[in-house]
Amino acid sequence: VFCKRALWFIKMNALQVIGGSVTVEQGGTAILSCYVTGTNDDLTQITWQRKTREKPHNDNFLTILPRNGPEFVKGGDDRFKYIGNFKDNNGTLQLSNVALKDEGSYTCIFSLFPSGNQKTEIPLNLLVPPFTNVKDNLPTLGTEEVLFATCTAAGSKPPAEVRWLTDALGDKVRTTANSTQYDDDTTTTVSSLFGVPTREINGHQVQCVISGDSLSKEESLLFTIQIYCESQLTFFCPLCTFHDQVSFMFFRSGQSLLESSVKIDGAKLQLLSLTSDINGLYQCEASNTYGSKRGQLYVHVASGEVSLVLAVQFVQIFLNWFLILGDFSFCGCCIILILFCFMFCGLLSK
Repeated sequence: VFCKRALWFIKMNALQVIGGSVTVEQGGTAILSCYVTGTNDDLTQITWQRKTREKPHNDNFLTILPRNGPEFVKGGDDRFKYIGNFKDNNGTLQLSNVALKDEGSYTCIFSLFPSGNQKTEIPLNLLVPPFTNVKDNLPTLGTEEVLFATCTAAGSKPPAEVRWLTDALGDKVRTTANSTQYDDDTTTTVSSLFGVPTREINGHQVQCVISGDSLSKEESLLFTIQIYCESQLTFFCPLCTFHDQVSFMFFRSGQSLLESSVKIDGAKLQLLSLTSDINGLYQCEASNTYGSKRGQLYVHVASGEVSLVLAVQFVQIFLNWFLILGDFSFCGCCIILILFCFMFCGLLSK
């Protein structure tokens, strides 16, 4: 009897069910590895249990039999695939397109004869990369501190870190950050950039940097601070004498001009409609053999109404281009660009 008990003790200590914690990115594929070693017992069945966000009560969801193979207990899920080998005491599962609902604990149970059931628990943890963006708050020229932009890392797990790199701006800007955690353990982090909207700060480039365990590398979003004016924008250059033909070209940054919504006549651009379709950064380039100059105007019309940062019925760009030929006592290439932006309310009401 003593010898039998000793042999049983040695046998049970040699027998091991192998598994381990798994971490995978949302939408990826998880390998739930599970196998038994150190035994010559007969394997009669492999059973999988789970306790997840979607199914908080531990229950059997899959069994594997030597003849029938894998069978779902309560409804199938095509994302699960048995990739083990019953003859090799291997019960490994593959789970594709992993979602937050799948996060939890999975238990692999081997039914052995005569030693009985042996099991191991496999925690499944998810990483959820954030959706990132920088939103321009369209600050207008002024002397009081305002919000320039917000940088958002939405829906990450674990929480992402969001910070601004402002380089030479120093104490001319400041930042704040706040986070919101949701019931599914994802977190949205928002970092805001503040400053006084002066002409000197216009055009400075900053970076929003997002980092965290859910990202394989830091993500950097470039942002150029643009200071806008509500009614009139005027750019002056030295005045010279006109002696050369000037050509004009109009652009909308990142988008094409809508032929049905604009009318171009030489140095004049007229916006014919007041819908959100015309929103964007408009640029005019004046050029001749001596060089070129550009002016720009940002137009934003709220959908269905004419309120806004700029509510515009007509945008007319008048350019007086004066260049000199032959007389070096005069100044060189120059441009005067005057953008008149008229604000109206209720233009769409009948």
